[in-house]
Amino acid sequence: MAIKVIKPIDIAHETKKRTVVFNTRKMHAWVHYYPNPGDHDEMHCHNEDQVFTCFDGQCTMKFPDGTSATLDPGMAALINGGSFYQLVNTGDGPMVLMGNRSGAQETTKIIDYVTREDISANKRPRVHDAEGAAVD
Repeated sequence: MAIKVIKPIDIAHETKKRTVVFNTRKMHAWVHYYPNPGDHDEMHCHNEDQVFTCFDGQCTMKFPDGTSATLDPGMAALINGGSFYQLVNTGDGPMVLMGNRSGAQETTKIIDYVTREDISANKRPRVHDAEGAAVD
């Protein structure tokens, strides 16, 4: 089917995990679900441009220079490939984001901020709880 209509909030609350909803050679999209306040991923970047749209909860994007930007429902972040960031659930319940990125999921690189190594073998940064334990 050339067009598919989805409800990202419903997908997130049903699957309770990162769910790929679209993947072609030109673009891919997914729904992020961070269940608890304080859940976060590691500081990282990708080789492709991307957009995050917040649908539920609150996401604070942290940057290497110590600054941050907060996304509330209805807000979006436009990210150039190569820009490092970290996603943190700073709301008081689950955080739901939808992301889309240029290129196929299989060609996306994930670069760790600390090591500057491609961690794409893991396919995505791991989500951690507020104490640092892996959630997924």
